[in-house]
Amino acid sequence: MTTRPRKPAPNTPAPGKLSLTELAQLKGRGQKIVMVTAYDAPSGALADAAGVDLVLVGDSAAMVVLGHDSTVPATVDEMLVLTRAATRGARRPLVIADLPFGSFQVSDEKALENGIRFVKEAGADAVKLEGGGPTVSRAAALVAAGVPVMGHIGLTPQSATMLGGFKAQGRTAEQARRLVQDARELEAAGCFSLVLEAVPAPVAEAVTEQLSIPTIGIGAGAGCDGQVLVWHDLLGLYEGRPPRFVKQYADLHTQIKQALERYVDDVRSGAFPEERHTYAMPEDELEAFRALVDSAISSFASGGSEAKQA
Repeated sequence: MTTRPRKPAPNTPAPGKLSLTELAQLKGRGQKIVMVTAYDAPSGALADAAGVDLVLVGDSAAMVVLGHDSTVPATVDEMLVLTRAATRGARRPLVIADLPFGSFQVSDEKALENGIRFVKEAGADAVKLEGGGPTVSRAAALVAAGVPVMGHIGLTPQSATMLGGFKAQGRTAEQARRLVQDARELEAAGCFSLVLEAVPAPVAEAVTEQLSIPTIGIGAGAGCDGQVLVWHDLLGLYEGRPPRFVKQYADLHTQIKQALERYVDDVRSGAFPEERHTYAMPEDELEAFRALVDSAISSFASGGSEAKQA
């Protein structure tokens, strides 16, 4: 009698999947953690192959994938589709889904409802929530239900308008103190890690030293336990100047544009497709096919003549 291998329980990491325990151990060993955004299966698979630890299906997709001017328009249904795709590509990394604006701010119950959807329907390993204050109770509710939560403080794009735009946060002593307090509260609520965005390096370093959970920086200096960049930023997939905190590792926008221009030229000039890009058929089958076509044309022509005479 043969038995089928059992699938992991809902909150049990798949074989080879980085676990939350292992993630915490990386901080303990002083080993830097690498996180990158991904929005589909190919990008998830490439991040996996490159050795990335965490894949964030960020609501930045609203801007870099869906063409909006901010992250606010991203919907739960859109983020579910993108997360489901990314999880198919990323096997070892923990896949973290951003809860979009409006999906958790209303109440703990709403946050729990939507957070569970991302784990159950999209296969996410965890969710990420922006902000402190009321977000702390949302995080606690999710953690209590068995949904791992990553916090996010500093510049929180979903509330950028209230923060005065996309500007660094925590640049005064009082603002920095508040960031430290928010970080502690989110850790106490059960968050397994914390994103620090656009925060002065000394403040981010202080938060990192005071927390037992890993911190992931983006524009927050080298003192964080890890770093995250947006896929399109680091690969140079758009025109224009990148944010200050971005290091571009490629210029794929130019390469892709040039490739598409060559394709356009080849199609219009007739250079593509060449014979090597097409399929052949046996000569006898080709002759039989032509005979069938000729017969069908003759039959159609004669039928048309008979119809006219009638």
